[in-house]
Amino acid sequence: MAAAALAGCAESDRDEGSGGSGGSGSSDATFVFGAAGAPEMFDPFYATDGETFRVTRQMFEGLLGIEPGSAEVVPELATEWTPNEDGTQWTFTLRDDVTFHDGEPFNAEAVCYNFERMFDQNDAGQVAGEYWGYVMGAFANDADNSLYQGCEATGEFEAVVTISGPTSGFPTMLTLESLSMQSPKALEEGDANGIAAEGEGFSFPEYADNPVGTGPFTFGEYDEANGTISLERNDDYWGEAAKVSELVFRVIPDESTRRQELEAGSINGYDLPNPVDWNALEESGNTVEIRDAFNILYMGFNPDTNPQLQDLKVRQALNLAINREQLVQTQLPEGAEVATQFMPKTVSGYNTELAAPEYDPERAQELLAEAGAEGMTLTFAYPTEVSRPYMPDPQKLYEALRTDLEAVGVKVDVKTASWNGGYLDNVTAGKYDAYILGWTGDYDSPFNFIGTFFGNLKENDFGTSAMPWGKQLADDLKAADAIVDEAERSAAFEEINAQIMEDYLPGLPISHSPPALVVGPGVEGVIPSPLTAEEFDSVTVSGE
Repeated sequence: MAAAALAGCAESDRDEGSGGSGGSGSSDATFVFGAAGAPEMFDPFYATDGETFRVTRQMFEGLLGIEPGSAEVVPELATEWTPNEDGTQWTFTLRDDVTFHDGEPFNAEAVCYNFERMFDQNDAGQVAGEYWGYVMGAFANDADNSLYQGCEATGEFEAVVTISGPTSGFPTMLTLESLSMQSPKALEEGDANGIAAEGEGFSFPEYADNPVGTGPFTFGEYDEANGTISLERNDDYWGEAAKVSELVFRVIPDESTRRQELEAGSINGYDLPNPVDWNALEESGNTVEIRDAFNILYMGFNPDTNPQLQDLKVRQALNLAINREQLVQTQLPEGAEVATQFMPKTVSGYNTELAAPEYDPERAQELLAEAGAEGMTLTFAYPTEVSRPYMPDPQKLYEALRTDLEAVGVKVDVKTASWNGGYLDNVTAGKYDAYILGWTGDYDSPFNFIGTFFGNLKENDFGTSAMPWGKQLADDLKAADAIVDEAERSAAFEEINAQIMEDYLPGLPISHSPPALVVGPGVEGVIPSPLTAEEFDSVTVSGE
């Protein structure tokens, strides 16, 4: 918390800008980015997918931001943030030179309006507002179980937010795109909270198609028929104006088609190029920007589905059966690393004493024999129709893991489903004994990784409620997260990481991969983000 408070006193890079004069170096160029999918709507509060956030991130800002190219928290709409002694009240000093895109002032009343708007949701909004539920725990109708307890404007540019108790995630969670600040006037006029359930999805109110933030780009139009979203430079932006006058996202679901469009010059860049194409893309005059790895690929277990997995010896045997070094070298891009625990080394609480799991198939077979699990059958699944930063080619990764398991006598019952066509639901429903999945961190917090995986005893994909240590692990994670002193909290998480790997082993951490994005000739100023959260106001395009 002390570190966060000190960070809040730093100066934002955007303070060096022109304060809305258009900015030096800005031009009439257009930057066209090939998006893998279409946004569902444009209200970041109800968004959960990267393609929506990629667009809204250019229009909205939060109280806190992320330093481009890192996971470091920096000032954004708040210039300072200071906790009280027990970490339950945070005072935010706000910028006094910001207006929303509709001309409305940004001030403390606007901040509190946003918090209360997010807090007070109907039934559909509580389901759709997934990130608020995740980080705050509850909404207004269950206020006693909510981390958020209230907001007060104590001055025109000073807001005090009260939370139920200290946590490593606050105020860092305010960097989440879902918790961005939006125009109170536009929210009210567009009935922003008028969301309703419709079939398996939602019907969104008028505001969701007319977003109003404070960022360097304003909303232009969404041509759904042609799959293009157009944003325009905000010439009244409080910081340095965007370098291009227009930012266009073209929806091109197929990765090979995105590459063809880049080579044809009809787009200027796209995300997650296939690692096997990186060299060829560079040789063609493009620039492949490689992000730092801030993710984890893992093999999850479900001991509820397969009771043999409740035996630690069986889980240890499967751990020893995986040749991670070979998998990383043959299946993942350059710069990928073997995982020693369920978080990357850049996150506080990472235990540097943990070594990479040993590859020992002979010992794996011995442990299976000792457990009476020789020739065990494992219903093991992977997703199709998806490429994730931690898993660029799921099937190839799966086949490598399957080969290792079969080599020690495990019979693999292969299961698969499309990413958005049942795979994630099947994992949550416990339909697989084992599965491959991963996680890209939302922000620098140990609880955002291992707390997400194991912190909720009743609702996690690892079936820890079936294990005698499941409740203890969940309780320990919550207790560690509530420690106010940063060094003490980090030490507690380091100890928990050791316990997870040495005593519990609820799944197998496999690797961390550096995802990439690619831009064409003449494009400069793209700063790759380990959070895959690039902001395009710094981009320039020449040679048009």
